[in-house]
Amino acid sequence: MSDLPYWRLSGFYFFYFAFVGAMSPFWGLYLQSLSFNAFEIGVLMSLLQVMRIFAPNIWGHIADRTGRRTPIVQIAALGSALAFAGVFFGSGFWWLFAVMAALSFFWSASLPLVEAMTLSHLRERTDAYGRIRLWGSVGFILMVVGLGYAFDYVAIAWLPWAVLAVMLGIAAFARAIPEAEILPHAGDHVPVWDVLKRPEVASLLAACLLMAAAHGPYYTFYSIYLVDHGYDKSTVGWLWALGVLCEIGIFLVIPRIFARVTPRRLILASFALAAVRFLLIAWGVESAWLVWGAQTLHAFTFGTYHAAAVALIHRHFRGRHQARGQAFYTSLSYGIGGTLGGVASGLTWVSPGPAWTFTLAAASAALAWVVYALWGGTKAVPAATKL
Repeated sequence: MSDLPYWRLSGFYFFYFAFVGAMSPFWGLYLQSLSFNAFEIGVLMSLLQVMRIFAPNIWGHIADRTGRRTPIVQIAALGSALAFAGVFFGSGFWWLFAVMAALSFFWSASLPLVEAMTLSHLRERTDAYGRIRLWGSVGFILMVVGLGYAFDYVAIAWLPWAVLAVMLGIAAFARAIPEAEILPHAGDHVPVWDVLKRPEVASLLAACLLMAAAHGPYYTFYSIYLVDHGYDKSTVGWLWALGVLCEIGIFLVIPRIFARVTPRRLILASFALAAVRFLLIAWGVESAWLVWGAQTLHAFTFGTYHAAAVALIHRHFRGRHQARGQAFYTSLSYGIGGTLGGVASGLTWVSPGPAWTFTLAAASAALAWVVYALWGGTKAVPAATKL
């Protein structure tokens, strides 16, 4: 593994998730500062997910056909930075709608390809994935905490400049990632649609869609929810950071966890804990202890969940289907699921209200558990499967 481009891959994850650390907690507040209402904010925030329905599959198909993923990642990184620059030229709803749609089309292309490239570089040492991916969590924490403190002293109107700087970092590391060899696999002759129709695959993707929908209110309105209940922005930043610190802890120990527990059992536990987490957020926001405690569950509702989901997708989509497998996961879960969750939260935020919006999120996570528990075990994943 001496030829593993560890720091180049880690650097990309660092800046990619630093972007998420700026957008998820603070972009809703920025849009609120422009006087958009809850529904408009929900629509604009959901655009970060909408293009994930289509774009990753388009780019993933091209990558699997050509066998070249690095040039697509580079085009996507540059295109997303140029698209985002449009925020400096207008602030109307339809202008920002167009800007964020274009941004999402390019931005959503790169991560599934980099995930597939990382796993290809690791080959049989996929247990080391967490030690690379954790740098994305570090980037998220530094951004969310730094901006949380900054916006207690400066106007949130500075947010677009911080985001642009991060996007230039993404573009720089996209230029540095080397291509990874795509190894042939015995299942290469099987049409990808045949893989998708298998009950254990279809139920996994359906459950991931529901899990992403459950997180829609969290990524769209969580910061607004906390600020409206008297939490200052630096505290909001630390709450987001706490969740990701717990996530880092999971990424460090996930190889040992996978040695004892199957990814299927881990992902079912993640669905159950997500339901608990969103109920705590819904009805415990007045208690700081409950709010902080709920954030520690991010270790499971994202860290363990994501590691298990990527492991299962990698288990089902091999060889020439790798990039499209990761693209399907991104499109169906974060794309369709994230969009539905974001738009639905915008519709329910005012009436019946925030508490019921997060309660519906908990119900979505519970339904994910039911779907995968009933249909996800038709083809068991061996305990030896590693990430």
